[in-house]
Amino acid sequence: MEKSLAELERIQTQILERVSKLELASSASLPQHKSTPIPTSTQNDAIGATEARLSAILRANGVKDFAFKRVPADYYDWSLDDRRDVLGAASVHHLCKSIVLVNTQAQSSVVDCSDRNNSKYYVVVVQYTARFNAEAVKNFLYSLNEGKIAKKKFNLRLAPEETSVELTGFEHNGVTCVGMKTDIPVILDEAIQKLRPDFFWLGGGEIDLKLGIRNSEFINFAKPFIVSCSST
Repeated sequence: MEKSLAELERIQTQILERVSKLELASSASLPQHKSTPIPTSTQNDAIGATEARLSAILRANGVKDFAFKRVPADYYDWSLDDRRDVLGAASVHHLCKSIVLVNTQAQSSVVDCSDRNNSKYYVVVVQYTARFNAEAVKNFLYSLNEGKIAKKKFNLRLAPEETSVELTGFEHNGVTCVGMKTDIPVILDEAIQKLRPDFFWLGGGEIDLKLGIRNSEFINFAKPFIVSCSST
């Protein structure tokens, strides 16, 4: 009886050893996959870098009351009411945009933004709910230059998108007055200055990044011309 038990134990041990060898052989025959390294710089990191850069510029210039907010990719397919809600804006009138204008009739000597009173380009900040009035800007610039430049030499039109990107470093719907590649003079529609509460939203450097800022602090930072240049 003891011999039978011993023999049975020996056979079981042999079977287990064979199973173990088969498992090892099977494992060795399978292709070995190396783990994919985690990129050191992800898209989220790049997005965060934009916000960090612009925040640093604002803080360095004494701006304290501002906020950035990421919005969904289809944000511009939404109604103004829905955009207001996702940003927590006070009203749809607090939703604004920055557009780059070019003076198509500027004197031949005016080729850049070195003279803010008579610049080739301007960035105008207006509300989404308002209709921009280019004629009002034309009249303002004519008066600003005390009539020394003929009025026909001011003709402000929307700059081509590639020009806007080259000057600002920001894509369409992401244009902001903070951290632009070129120091373009800014024109703020007077209606924005009058908003209450005095905190409005505009582009934040990327299409899906928005910047909210206190009106007074924006004015101190951007030092814009304040012009009544829209109608509702």
